[in-house]
Amino acid sequence: MNGPDSVAVIVVNHNSGDYLKACLAGVNAQTRQPDRVIVVDNASSDESVDKARPILPEAQWILLDTNTGFAAANNLTVKQASDCRWVALLNPDTVPDSDWLETVLTAAASHPDFSFFGSHLVHYDDPERLDGTGDVYHVCGLAWRRDHGRRTKRCRRESSEVFSPCAAAALYDREAFLSAGGFDERFFAYFEDTDLAFRLRLNGHCCLYVAEARVRHAGWGSSEPGSAFSIYHAHRNLVWTFVQNMPDQLFWKYLPAHFALNLFSVLWFALKGKPGVILKAKWDAWRGLRDALKKRRVIQKHIAVDPEALEQVMNRNWLEPFRVFLRRRR
Repeated sequence: MNGPDSVAVIVVNHNSGDYLKACLAGVNAQTRQPDRVIVVDNASSDESVDKARPILPEAQWILLDTNTGFAAANNLTVKQASDCRWVALLNPDTVPDSDWLETVLTAAASHPDFSFFGSHLVHYDDPERLDGTGDVYHVCGLAWRRDHGRRTKRCRRESSEVFSPCAAAALYDREAFLSAGGFDERFFAYFEDTDLAFRLRLNGHCCLYVAEARVRHAGWGSSEPGSAFSIYHAHRNLVWTFVQNMPDQLFWKYLPAHFALNLFSVLWFALKGKPGVILKAKWDAWRGLRDALKKRRVIQKHIAVDPEALEQVMNRNWLEPFRVFLRRRR
């Protein structure tokens, strides 16, 4: 294999029910069939694997004994796809359009200056509403999906550079992925794609949002929005992402804003009746700072990009983080 467009599609599943079956049916219907399909199951307790396996019996199925998390399961699989130039990640609660893989591979061939690629995500049950057009990273440390919730007809975007793809449907140069260290397995889930994108950017790589690469995304196939699980992991991991990756001159410039973000999030979730989970997230983020600073020292030694240029692809609108919290409403 190992051709310039050889690609492995990777799906990490955990209790995704019928979503996984629909996802694999979408993979099976691709106009450009992947060279490999690898499905990793993180110790599901439902029947999602049994229902989905007949859809792609020729896929490689890896059944883990414990739930290792989204980050570790993807890392395991990317390492195994050694015969492919590209790895295409799909969440089990996605359904790609039939030309999705062909479209992102064409974009990769047409844009050799980019090493990873994001998709045009629409809501699973309402394709007229956007789920995201690439991920935004604010200088204070908050990240979100651009255009989330907007009506499709009111948002016409062309393919362009974004800070990060949403890893629910993304294409990565495998060697770039591995050279950057893959997903941080301490994160388990949430913010792992933003953290990886940050390290890829520090290594000199760029991300392209591919407007024609359309994917339906449920968003919460195996977890609930506003759940303790999602709040805890997102608000712990955003601290580690900022600490590990932000270059020195930007780190000190935006550290006060990062403190303000953390204080605001504690107050926000306390007012929403969830003080325990947000305080635990911040406490555990603090307890993990020693390891985060160790990683920072390694990461910062190998920066291959001008911090000022990196700053230009971050969001610096100071009202936007507040709007994000208000849109989430939970």
